[in-house]
Amino acid sequence: MDRSPLLVWFRDDLRVADHPAFAAAAKTGRPIVALYLLDDESKGLRPLGSAARWWLAGSLRAHSAKLQSLGVPLILRRGAAEQAVPALAREAQVKRVHWTRRYGRAEQIDRAVAGELRANGVEVHAYGGSLLHEPEDVQTKDGGTFKVFTPFMKAARSLGEPQAPLVAPDKLLGAHDIGSERLAAWNLEPAAPDWAAEIRDTWMPGEDAAQERLYDFLESGMKGYAAGRDRPDQEHVSRLSPHLRFGEISPRQIWHAAYAALERNGTLSRDIEKFISEIYWREFSYHLLHRFPDLATKNFQPRFDKFPWRQDAKALRAWRRGKTGYPLVDAGMRQLWRTGWMHNRVRMVCASFLVKHLLIDWREGERWFWDTLVDADPANNPASWQWVAGSGADAAPYFRVFNPELQREKFDPHGDYVRRFVPEFTEATGRSPLANTDYPQPLVKHADARARALEAFGKTRD
Repeated sequence: MDRSPLLVWFRDDLRVADHPAFAAAAKTGRPIVALYLLDDESKGLRPLGSAARWWLAGSLRAHSAKLQSLGVPLILRRGAAEQAVPALAREAQVKRVHWTRRYGRAEQIDRAVAGELRANGVEVHAYGGSLLHEPEDVQTKDGGTFKVFTPFMKAARSLGEPQAPLVAPDKLLGAHDIGSERLAAWNLEPAAPDWAAEIRDTWMPGEDAAQERLYDFLESGMKGYAAGRDRPDQEHVSRLSPHLRFGEISPRQIWHAAYAALERNGTLSRDIEKFISEIYWREFSYHLLHRFPDLATKNFQPRFDKFPWRQDAKALRAWRRGKTGYPLVDAGMRQLWRTGWMHNRVRMVCASFLVKHLLIDWREGERWFWDTLVDADPANNPASWQWVAGSGADAAPYFRVFNPELQREKFDPHGDYVRRFVPEFTEATGRSPLANTDYPQPLVKHADARARALEAFGKTRD
């Protein structure tokens, strides 16, 4: 029996339960080399933004402890994957490498790494695990990628329920004589200035924290989700997105836990179905990224290449800082800066404001969110920005321009959310102008902005 070590390369899958690649490695009974590679060098691979790097540090600490409890140390290395992974394979004398499949440009890098490993006589085994269904399994009748969400979800759900989650392996045999870099030396967390204080108070990375958050949400936050998920002043959201982004929890675990909750409480049917549709929106985004790897940089609909974006550094800076003069937009942007996260309804309003009120390229907003969100996701982030901008798949019609004040009145009717993040905001009675002169005047009037946006949109039809 071959007793050579086996390498498991962890990436966006920092968990030990429901991890097909890790489970398959455990079944071999061979010593396991567990690797996390910080790759800021591979061409086409997008380096993490600042908030995501903060999350990664905490997630790696938690994952390392989890692996250590199973007898497997986590090896940390840094460098370009095509050189660093084969180098570690040679150093550890491994003959087999396991990893969880990635998508977009990352998958192209994985193919190059696999080629290098195989040239050296090393087996490579890639497994699913980040999605409910792989892109090859959900296709149109002609073998293409769905470009509209509803038929995509219908096709995906027709495949039946996802496989039940795998349990975590028992105690394993690890490789203990391989050098590792120090996590602190990577400087993933801010020091001077330390801008992460409120992020630390808001979040706890790690697999155990993800499971605890899922349990709490299903027990106390799910009831009323279908309607309450649009209310930023309420707590009807799961806040699982950063845990999903770093793979601390799998969509299969969420899917099965949600339907187990429905079996316990049949009154949750509408809420559960709406929640699961959000998981499928994530799936949809990844299937798009698989087919369109430049989702973060190129318009999905090429006709938007003619869109007359404005260059307005002052307005862009005001939007980033939450000083647009529209309270709901400003509350969202300040929540993002302080906590590394923003409520989804408010994300849509903030994104729409940048693209349609200010006519600033959606890519500017996508880059800002990439740097400031703890859940900055390579598929969800650009797909959602393009959806709002009108340039993406199944995009919101460009003529649908959110009125930020009407959105505030509808979804934050008592002002609780706005006051939490914009304390200088006070409102006169009714719909009168703002009473507090310390609060900035709106950058642009809504009616004027809407007319200007529709005129700009017309140029994409020429």
